[in-house]
Amino acid sequence: MPCVTWLGRDRGAAPGPLDEAPCSEGELGVPGLAQCTADIISTVEFNHTGELLATGDKGGRVVIFQREPESKNAPHSQGEYDVYSTFQSHEPEFDYLKSLEIEEKINKIKWLPQQNAAHSLLSTNDKTIKLWKITERDKRPEGYNLKDEEGKLKDLSTVTSLQVPVLKPMDLMVEVSPRRIFANGHTYHINSISVNSDCETYMSADDLRINLWHLAVTDRSFNIVDIKPANMEDLTEVITASEFHPHHCNLFVYSSSKGSLRLCDMRAAALCDRHSKRWGPRGLWPLLLLLQTGRQLSSHASPELRVRLCPPMPTPTSPHKARWDSGQPWCLGVLRPEDHGHPQVFEEPEDPSSRSFFSEIISSVSDVKFSHSGRYMLTRDYLTVKVWDLNMEARPIETYQVHDYLRSKLCSLYENDCIFDKFECAWNGSDSVIMTGAYNNFFRMFDRNSKRDVTLEASRESSKPRAVLKPRRVCVGGKRRRDDVSVDSLDFTKKILHTAWHPAENIIAIAATNNLYIFQDKVNSDMH
Repeated sequence: MPCVTWLGRDRGAAPGPLDEAPCSEGELGVPGLAQCTADIISTVEFNHTGELLATGDKGGRVVIFQREPESKNAPHSQGEYDVYSTFQSHEPEFDYLKSLEIEEKINKIKWLPQQNAAHSLLSTNDKTIKLWKITERDKRPEGYNLKDEEGKLKDLSTVTSLQVPVLKPMDLMVEVSPRRIFANGHTYHINSISVNSDCETYMSADDLRINLWHLAVTDRSFNIVDIKPANMEDLTEVITASEFHPHHCNLFVYSSSKGSLRLCDMRAAALCDRHSKRWGPRGLWPLLLLLQTGRQLSSHASPELRVRLCPPMPTPTSPHKARWDSGQPWCLGVLRPEDHGHPQVFEEPEDPSSRSFFSEIISSVSDVKFSHSGRYMLTRDYLTVKVWDLNMEARPIETYQVHDYLRSKLCSLYENDCIFDKFECAWNGSDSVIMTGAYNNFFRMFDRNSKRDVTLEASRESSKPRAVLKPRRVCVGGKRRRDDVSVDSLDFTKKILHTAWHPAENIIAIAATNNLYIFQDKVNSDMH
């Protein structure tokens, strides 16, 4: 796998997926100031082209990085990311009715597809979602008839002639302005937002409800999921994350603290509490037929049953090449009438022999992401990342252990509250490699094709200009290699919760407390 260079304000290098690579780091905030809570990065998000990268922090600020154009002296080198704009998105508020302080922390940022020269993004704290417009201005008008150079109105008696104003060049100015404020839509803390593929609507989720908003309407939203019980003492699970399907505007998924996923179809019901397909024992009947291409299709299914034809699974390297003439089996599934309008529930059966006091806590899904092809879903719980096929809800098709060596330390992790940390996960551009964070400033990558995995570290101590960032290994016991890290020496205050992957290239963004690391291949590769 090719090595990579680091992209950022400080020139250096950084690791590429599944290989050794040079590394460096960039720090948000004013150099020389001690790290404070407000500087801790709380979300990272590339836009749809990857040219812009937005980060939000606990101080309510949004920092946007822009990828610089390729250098003329080195036309084959990739441009670096420099600060493009910084603005205060949210301020601390106080709810006087509930005597509740609302933090300014940015929980999520989502870019809207670009429609014109301006860029737009959504940012949210616990209660309020804001739509921001980012524009550039490099010319200013001069020669007004009724205004002087300072913009003040002239005395009309001094205006003796008319002139045509002209546009004159000026230094580039990036202007960020709030376009919409979506407030009062949630009783509980917002944990995720997702923009629909129709580019007109988006949804926001809190612990118990999911709302559907129109980007042009701020005073009302539609409740599409409500799992709040009539008696709060009967509450057994909460919503942890949600996302729209990348291609079908009617489909969305949400995850729960019980470790299940619910795939919902808004065409089936206005309120999608009773999931459309549950990844579990309910939903699709056992598959009826396996068909080879060219075989005559026959079925004795009664007409009141809904028939569903599932294409063969595309490979990770060719996610869009599922064809009738591929020679692979097609499966015919039947939905029972009583399942019509129910969300699908994806849930892995629990092994009774491995159940413990911590089982429900560590099975809680902290993040869910659709693949770019729309065929798979990626979930992260405390110890694993899992890949689910939308056509098979009974169990994940792939499970990767992130830090299974912590299983023996769950008691101490429970006592220091680390067991409740919410790690995110990310796909690469072609859905062949997945990435997620861990403790000690480690982050993990898993290649779905080769089944290789690697642990890399992003930290000040190991990040020197042009230094080589080598894969790390955590030692549980027995013989230790020279560079191995003992599981007992892991620093649980250093954690990588937020990651993002460029939509088309091997560029990744890693948030480690108040530091932002950006890694990239040195040369374009076909790795993904």
